[in-house]
Amino acid sequence: MSTKKRPMTAVVFTWLILSLLLFAASGPCRAQAIPPNDEAYLLGSNSVSPTAAPSLAVTGRQPAIDTALDPPQAAPTGPDNAWHFAWNNYLWFPGVHGTAAGARGNSLSFRASPGDLLSNSRFGLMGALEVRRQRLVMSLDLLWIRLEADKALPFPSLGATSANIKGTEFLLTPKIGVRVINEEKIKIDAVAGFRYWYLGENLKFNPSLLGLNFSGSQDFVDPVLGGRIQLALSPKIVVNILGDVGGWDTGSHLEYQVAGVLGYKIKPKWTLQAGYRYLYVDYRNGRGVVFNVTTSGVVVGFTRTFK
Repeated sequence: MSTKKRPMTAVVFTWLILSLLLFAASGPCRAQAIPPNDEAYLLGSNSVSPTAAPSLAVTGRQPAIDTALDPPQAAPTGPDNAWHFAWNNYLWFPGVHGTAAGARGNSLSFRASPGDLLSNSRFGLMGALEVRRQRLVMSLDLLWIRLEADKALPFPSLGATSANIKGTEFLLTPKIGVRVINEEKIKIDAVAGFRYWYLGENLKFNPSLLGLNFSGSQDFVDPVLGGRIQLALSPKIVVNILGDVGGWDTGSHLEYQVAGVLGYKIKPKWTLQAGYRYLYVDYRNGRGVVFNVTTSGVVVGFTRTFK
């Protein structure tokens, strides 16, 4: 009986040895394979393509560096060569005071509150366009207002029962400059340009028995130098301080302005703004015309950034 069982025992023993050898040989491949339900494999966050994972199981080799532990590398960023545009739509509620004189040398001192100008306003257009590329900055500021008073009472001896007065003021200010400081918290621009002034007046009497109706206009151009400082107080709050000075007897004798505006960013491309603007001009020409005026008051508006 024992001689018949020895061959069967040898066969079973041999089968067990071969099974152990085959299991041991296949062990390294199973250790290198990435489980199908591995999160890093499914998301591809280990910097290895999912289609390349079976090749690891076949070759049984690990990469020299474990990329699963490496943080993702940020894409290299070059200089910002894009053009950036912003439109600032604002309303200025100023008061005005100064002296005006005509060609005959008759001067008149006047003062008008913001309420006076607003009640007699017939048309208004105000806005500014800003363009920037790298350190190049450009801007264009437009102000166009028209005032009218139709309840003026003339002198009794003129033979008129009423008078109609119209006034137009148009200012256009293009500037170009360079951003001398361009930091995250502070930006400073130095700019140069010119300001074009147009002043129109129209006076009509009703009835005009003596033919004293008057219509006239003056325009001049002043070179200006200025700058702007932008301070980022927080990701949503920005302060802008700007100003310029010019004239120097080219168009006017002297003119200058200064403004401070506080901005609050309600959306990434929309900013509400409120502040104060002061503008002074002293214009005199050889015909005796004088326009020495200070215009100052609250300004509110919003800025839309396009890029």
